[in-house]
Amino acid sequence: MLSAKHDRLRALLEGYGSCLVAYSGGVDSVLLAKVAHDVLGRRALAAIADSPSLPRRELAEALELGGRFGFPVRVLATSEFENERYLANPTNRCYFCKFELFTALAPLARAEGFNVIAYGENASDLGDHRPGAQAAAEFKIQAPLKEAGFTKSEIRELSAQLGLPTADKPQLACLSSRIPYGESVTPEKLLMIEKAENSLRDLGFREVRVRHHELKQGHLARIELGREEMARLLGGDVMDRVAASLAEIGYAHVTVDARGYRRGSLNEVMFRPPSKPLTGS
Repeated sequence: MLSAKHDRLRALLEGYGSCLVAYSGGVDSVLLAKVAHDVLGRRALAAIADSPSLPRRELAEALELGGRFGFPVRVLATSEFENERYLANPTNRCYFCKFELFTALAPLARAEGFNVIAYGENASDLGDHRPGAQAAAEFKIQAPLKEAGFTKSEIRELSAQLGLPTADKPQLACLSSRIPYGESVTPEKLLMIEKAENSLRDLGFREVRVRHHELKQGHLARIELGREEMARLLGGDVMDRVAASLAEIGYAHVTVDARGYRRGSLNEVMFRPPSKPLTGS
């Protein structure tokens, strides 16, 4: 089954003739960039959008992977932080981000003769809240992983077979996703989040989110970790060290989400059913 999907993906890419891959350094786009390069060689190019929402470590790792596996990567500065609608952080913020990305990729594709722009949407994304998919549809961006029927677990499995270190890489959305909808996105907030998450990763935690909340008495960091990692955070003096580190960054309050990390936790407020009114006994 996986081999057949791999063959289907290769056939789709070959049929494009040439391809510009929207690259992020994440699990999906690394596999797509690698297979596109295997099939198309110089007729494929990966392009990564650089803005304050991309952690510096992620940019460095994405570029290193391109060098290690031989596929070229172009860095493009994008301008979503000049868009007031993006900065207002509505529930469709991702639409404005992806619209800016594809606005930057389209002229590059035209100028350098790439027939198709492709991105890493896959079959597991169906039914999820993904406003960016609307922007992709408007720009006629191709999703060959989805078309070939790849689920997220299959992408990880094929990545492992191809020797890609991203096979077991945790999910990593952009830094703006750490700010609750309706609270403004600023480069200053994102820098705080980036430093806070780096401090946790430096202590060996893998699946990390630091949700940034604005309070009257200062900034609050709500830490989400993989459930298997939470015991270590709360044991010994680790939490004290984390709290001290985040205080230096500017967080007046630090809390841990007892439910742990779960994908799309910011969307829970949107899709939570209305609570029933309390009734007297």
